[in-house]
Amino acid sequence: MTAQPRTPDPIRGATVLITGGARGMGELFARRAVAGGARAIALWDVDEQTASALAARLSASGVDVRAYRVDISRQEEIVAGLARMREELGEPDVLVNNAGIVRGGVFWDNDPERDIELTMRVNTLAAMWLTREVLPAMISDTSRPKGILNIASAAGTLANPNMAVYAASKWAMIGWSDSVRLELRARGHRHIGVTTFCPSYISTGMFAGARGPLLTPIMTPQQATRAAWRGLVRGTPMVLRPWTVKLALALRGVLPTRVWDVVADKVFHVYSSMDHFTGRSGS
Repeated sequence: MTAQPRTPDPIRGATVLITGGARGMGELFARRAVAGGARAIALWDVDEQTASALAARLSASGVDVRAYRVDISRQEEIVAGLARMREELGEPDVLVNNAGIVRGGVFWDNDPERDIELTMRVNTLAAMWLTREVLPAMISDTSRPKGILNIASAAGTLANPNMAVYAASKWAMIGWSDSVRLELRARGHRHIGVTTFCPSYISTGMFAGARGPLLTPIMTPQQATRAAWRGLVRGTPMVLRPWTVKLALALRGVLPTRVWDVVADKVFHVYSSMDHFTGRSGS
């Protein structure tokens, strides 16, 4: 039996751009890029000091790792950040749209600018703006495989009380991300993979106080980044973790809404998972 050809590795020799790269999952993605043989890595974050310290540590491996202070909620900073990066490292071959924030509480308690607009800017619009800026070069350069990893959330697959704005930002991320994948495929740009990662709660501190639904343990950042990175390298279109995310999505699709509400609330306890949410201090 003839072996199937392996998908080309998009990481080895690549220039990788990671948003929210100073800590948490962003740091773990950067470490995976180093281990995977990336040529250069750009860490974008509003915390320049922490990002610079991480860049210095990772550069000891021989990979060119640089930190950039970029507030991705502002489109003009994305454009300026890319200009600096292109001058120093070149165009990104791999983009990880990792940065995100979360706001909890009932919708009408959310401040229009500080909570609603900022969440949509950081979690959704920033990824759109940034990807739009880097895609033309990715499309034109067919010399190597390219990859885009968009960090969405299981919150973008199911409604959940006390996280309406966050859920909205991730529903938009999923729809946009997978649509871009299909657009690239339809136009023959198959050297660019787009992976959408939809995890349940992750113990990064962002969801402090949240409780995992039935049979859905809160994942460690290591578990989450491992699954997401594997999807990026393999070009998997959609990665949902843990398995209960797929189960809940399937049940929501076949059950009448009012029946699903009872199941989600009384059986899986999805609707009460954010009841004691506190979030990361200062986030």
